[in-house]
Amino acid sequence: MVCHPRLPLVAGLDGERPAVHVWSCEAGQLRELGSVGAETEGYGDVFGWERIELTPALAWHPDEPRLIVAGGECGVVQWTPAGLSAVDGVPPTADYRSLAFSPDGRTLWASPSSGDAWDSSDVVDLASGTVSSGPPWDTGVARHPGGRLVVTLASDQGATHGLFARVDPGAGTSAMRLLRRALILDVDGYETPLFSADGRHFAIRGNAYENTLEVFAFPSLQRVLATTLGRPSPGYPYPQEWLDQMRAWSRHNLAFGARPGVLWVGTPTGALVEVDIEAPRAVEHDVLVGSPVSALAATATGALVLASDGGELMLVSVRSDPEETRAADDIDASTTAASAVSEFLDATSEVPDGGDLEEHLVLTNGDRTWNADDLATVHTATAEDPTWLQLRAAINKACDART
Repeated sequence: MVCHPRLPLVAGLDGERPAVHVWSCEAGQLRELGSVGAETEGYGDVFGWERIELTPALAWHPDEPRLIVAGGECGVVQWTPAGLSAVDGVPPTADYRSLAFSPDGRTLWASPSSGDAWDSSDVVDLASGTVSSGPPWDTGVARHPGGRLVVTLASDQGATHGLFARVDPGAGTSAMRLLRRALILDVDGYETPLFSADGRHFAIRGNAYENTLEVFAFPSLQRVLATTLGRPSPGYPYPQEWLDQMRAWSRHNLAFGARPGVLWVGTPTGALVEVDIEAPRAVEHDVLVGSPVSALAATATGALVLASDGGELMLVSVRSDPEETRAADDIDASTTAASAVSEFLDATSEVPDGGDLEEHLVLTNGDRTWNADDLATVHTATAEDPTWLQLRAAINKACDART
């Protein structure tokens, strides 16, 4: 489920078929406005990666009531209150799995490229219809509320890079300009990062083998929260009990509300957990008792929209403690966010055009930092080290032995 960043609109995936539904959430009421692909054939028993490949990708325009949807039988189309229409400039061969608008709304970023190449993406100029090549990414794009900066993920089975990119307004191009400072996450299977309203934290949900949740401070990229939701992976072959638990936890169960430093987590029991990241403390609220939360999102005004496993959709108003509200009012969130972006940009530099990411990225997992020289010389790792670092040490050791 994805809320429009400014308007009272919500888009959500259909749980039974590759379709997208759109609702209005004005005046505390949810009202369906339209859908894309509502007549398509259902998923049936398809699960896992096969279902992920059938699931549509979607992206809201940053200012207009315009939703781009890719995938399924419809190809790439856009929904507006006037109905469905084609998207000018999209190549007829495009088979996009991820979509995002540039912050100015003039460009559509899409992955993989229309040549079905995962080592690049498409940059579609919506005014001229021209398509150029962009950097590789595969998992959504999150815009920092301070502007000028976005983050996306580039994954493989060994590791996932959290790539930050500069996007300057009025620069004449809406291409991502990748920065050297980056995250590295173990294995793959993550969802699009999620920034808090003041830009001081971002959360990442996923991992193909565990129900993980990690929260990082920004601009330091220090990891401030790391937990596994449910039981961790027991190793292959996976028992049915573990598979059932993995499916019970939604991968779309996070939302940052209007209050800074508070993350909401939907659970398989129907409860919403209010996590105060800085306290730290957590409070559980029974909302959908006995019905798992299948999706969670925050509207532009800070209300929560949640969907149940049974197809129920609910709009929840969040009340704040008066003292907390006054404290939040004393902080200019936009100024705080813009300052955080400036600090981040001042502490890094751009990857040269055509440069090899492995040679230029300075990577952190929130606890430790590695540059290219560090990774080229690592030859030992313990069982407590992340899988990607163990693999790198083994590869380096094998290469040295052959030399």
